[in-house]
Amino acid sequence: MSTTREKAVAARAASRQLQNLSSDERAELLNRIADALEANEPAILRENELDLKKAAEDGTEPALMNRLKMKPGKIAQLAEGARQIARMEEPLVRPLSKMELADGLMLEQVTAPLGVLLIIFESRPDALPQIAALSIRSGNGLLLKGGKEAAKTNAILHRVIVECFPQFGVAKEAIVLVEGRAEIADILKLNDVVDLVIPRGSNDLVTYIQDNTKIPVLGHADGVCHVYVDPDADIDMACKLCVDSKCDYPAACNALETLLVHSSQLGAGGGYERVAAALDAAGVEKFGGARAAKELSLPPCPALRHEYGTLALTVEIVDSMDEAIEYIHANGSSHTDCIITKDKARAEEFLRRVDSACVFHNASTRFSDGFRFGLGAEVGISTSRIHARGPVGVEGLLTTRWLLRGKGQYSDKDTAVTYTHKKISIGGAWIKRAAEGITAAVGVVNAVNIGLMILAWKKGSGKK
Repeated sequence: MSTTREKAVAARAASRQLQNLSSDERAELLNRIADALEANEPAILRENELDLKKAAEDGTEPALMNRLKMKPGKIAQLAEGARQIARMEEPLVRPLSKMELADGLMLEQVTAPLGVLLIIFESRPDALPQIAALSIRSGNGLLLKGGKEAAKTNAILHRVIVECFPQFGVAKEAIVLVEGRAEIADILKLNDVVDLVIPRGSNDLVTYIQDNTKIPVLGHADGVCHVYVDPDADIDMACKLCVDSKCDYPAACNALETLLVHSSQLGAGGGYERVAAALDAAGVEKFGGARAAKELSLPPCPALRHEYGTLALTVEIVDSMDEAIEYIHANGSSHTDCIITKDKARAEEFLRRVDSACVFHNASTRFSDGFRFGLGAEVGISTSRIHARGPVGVEGLLTTRWLLRGKGQYSDKDTAVTYTHKKISIGGAWIKRAAEGITAAVGVVNAVNIGLMILAWKKGSGKK
């Protein structure tokens, strides 16, 4: 049996095979995986039922059971996510900047894969194909550790995916399914092989990972999301958005956990009364912050920064948007926060000032999601401020490289070259890609004509 290090090294070697595939080949691989997921849906659901049965026997809490279950339509959604990622523009070796360092010495900065990722997720087997699709498109090797309660579902999903690799000349070790805590502890020591860890799970899990590795860690520990109901809120809208944000998937990290209500919305017939009634009708239990517990006779909340993960939330009263923003910064987790208001100027100020990964105006917090953002899927949501923030899709799994093309130049203590450091526009690459696409569709002559039109438009509009 391979050692943990050997598995990680094999994943790196296989990732380089992925990187060597053309963009079209990686896209076709994702389409094959999408087809395979749909073709194996009955078998996947059977394994998931076995996991659900075992979890129920073990007394697994309802929130985790909800995450574990592969609901109707989930396989189709996962397949569509893979196809959506396949349709994305090629992410690798995309030019970001270009400069002439000296005569005949050209430097280019391009996108590149991170390398090998360790991603740990709890209870959600649907995360496995999402993460796999993003890693394939971005050319990264993958070490995956799912929750033990989803062992059978994870195993069949992994098998369905990796069996598509050999026909594209890629080793199955491009995605390795890791088992057991001991193996995770070993991998966390491999900072010379593994490039990034993304933990998706509880605060305890994230804290453990951060405390036990030298590998960079990306992710979030808490999902304490706020909705602020402004004095100028459309209350019918507020009722719908608050119920959806809390009830659509209470266990999700983008679910509403704290409802902030402007004091002008209180009183008989006020906006809060209608929002509270809508939440009551949806079965949501309400707890109060320091002020709301007294003025609204609500039981005190466990803590001002508390993630319920169930049909429950904290209500607090504020006297201004400034106070709401201060509350969010003091007690939130920088995940997703929303203002409900008809005042566009106030909304723009809220969007500008709230320092969270995702900030919304008049929209459910449930939209904070890679698939809904059009990323195809996500490997997780990051609340850190380095490298990637918010839902992390393909772009968040990339770094950069520098490519230097010369004609025999050498430095000799900088006496042998005359530096020009002349920036070169990379717009030409955009025009080239557009012309190539047009050529395939309408023929060489028409492509040339349209290419000239593009050039004229860019020159006339000042586009760079």
